[in-house]
Amino acid sequence: MNSFKIFRIHEREGKTVAGFEQAQLEDLDAGEVVVKVAYSSVNYKDALAGTGAGKVIRRFPCVGGIDLSGTVVESSDARFAKGDAVIATSFDLGVSHDGGYAEYARLPADWLVRAPRGMSLKHAMVIGTAGYTAALGVARMEHNGLAPQNGPVIVNGATGGVGSVAIDILAQRGYRVTALTGKDSESDYLRRIGASEVMLRSSIDVAKIRPLDKALWAGGVDNLGGDTLAWMLSTMQQSATVASIGLAANHAWKASVMPFILRGVSLLGIDSGYTPNPQRQQIWDRLADDLKPAHLDDMVRVIPFSQLPDVFQDFLDAKVRGRIVVDINE
Repeated sequence: MNSFKIFRIHEREGKTVAGFEQAQLEDLDAGEVVVKVAYSSVNYKDALAGTGAGKVIRRFPCVGGIDLSGTVVESSDARFAKGDAVIATSFDLGVSHDGGYAEYARLPADWLVRAPRGMSLKHAMVIGTAGYTAALGVARMEHNGLAPQNGPVIVNGATGGVGSVAIDILAQRGYRVTALTGKDSESDYLRRIGASEVMLRSSIDVAKIRPLDKALWAGGVDNLGGDTLAWMLSTMQQSATVASIGLAANHAWKASVMPFILRGVSLLGIDSGYTPNPQRQQIWDRLADDLKPAHLDDMVRVIPFSQLPDVFQDFLDAKVRGRIVVDINE
């Protein structure tokens, strides 16, 4: 195999330095399966890693990219054969094991799932880590009793990758979804992907959050943490369920136990990073079936591999809508 293009992140004199390089297969971390990468994506975590804005990388140097889709070219594991279409997300990918920003990746077989029948490699990365996390959250909420007849649901961080896919999935399953956002300009987009209503975060007075407020929602998807999560919990109906998925606003939050003990609200932590198989494969299979989003093409921007570094700052400045997919083969 000839040399190929990678995007590698280094630490030099205490600073993060990242850029394109040429590599050979033996330069990559060990793994039982070699994948010719077709697509990756850009997530907030990738932007933190690629710029050094967050302490995300646990081992330098490291090829970035926390997810990928592609085709197996070599495998010493009986579960995968040459030509198999596969997806890899999470685990240590792109943070302490060479990731998806490369024309080839070498991965542990346990980190891979088969691309579901009928799902293209491109759509697999429109979904990506963000969409997988959203689907896992919806599946766990419904396992906990959430159903469309229970009442409306709210999704915050609505224009981001997790929020966009969560809105789409929930709307397809018959829920009335309120999108909570700080971007009034994106109201039309949010309604187009399934939101019944759009609510601006500026309408919430976080200085006056009560332990229990008017009961509004049967469920919620929280991507922000902080005061917004505290407010969401205070406005949940009896026996409601909230999926805690992100911390874009703050990892800490101040709230009362009253929603839990007086209304029976459940707060579910969603860890998509280390979901074991076969559960991981089951969720991906459902993403091509009953959890299939209907508006993937409306929420994606595809960029060539060469433009990857140009979009990191957009994530840090909260200027990204939906999903950004990287065409590794341009």
